[in-house]
Amino acid sequence: MTNLTVYGAQASGSIAVEAALTLLDIPYDLIEGATWADASARDRVAGSNPMRQIPTIIHPSGEIMTESAAILIDLADRHPKAKLAPAIDDPKRRQFLRWMVYVSSAIYALHWIKPDVGRIGAPASARDAVVNAVHDRIAFCWQNMDAQLTPSTYLLGDDLTVLDLYVTVVSRFGPWRPRFYEAAPKMSPIVRRVDHDPRLQGFWAARFPLEQET
Repeated sequence: MTNLTVYGAQASGSIAVEAALTLLDIPYDLIEGATWADASARDRVAGSNPMRQIPTIIHPSGEIMTESAAILIDLADRHPKAKLAPAIDDPKRRQFLRWMVYVSSAIYALHWIKPDVGRIGAPASARDAVVNAVHDRIAFCWQNMDAQLTPSTYLLGDDLTVLDLYVTVVSRFGPWRPRFYEAAPKMSPIVRRVDHDPRLQGFWAARFPLEQET
């Protein structure tokens, strides 16, 4: 094995990781599969990640990494010249870690409920109500984050970080961008800037075209 192996899927949480790899110019072998919708995709990743979820990456050494926030932070820290994360002695570091974990736990994790509301004990007949409630909660969480940030060119300053990539990708999930723009007016120009980053135009078009825009 000479390249990283990435278990991922179009329009999924793996896209933030793939975007970081693209910016870092790190080659990787992609094993495509939407694990939330395809049993064969879940089976393919199961040997590396018993949770059967993506993103899952395998380093050339054979070491396995899961959890998108952890993967993004690790990639950024291993390539400090790219400035995709504040250095450990940078005053922005604490807030970087805070918001990376917040996006993962308070927002992205809620999407796990939507494919099968039985995971939280709700009947299938309640799916629409549950999904609507999840989307309301996600919008509230974006609003809460937006209220506590003072963005510059990017969310934490003048350097694009993996936090910008993470928010850009996760804000494309339900309740989708129009509601994100309403809930997070300070973060909205940032995600639009990342949407149009010339280094990522081919990548976005291939891996996660943005269909909802205002």
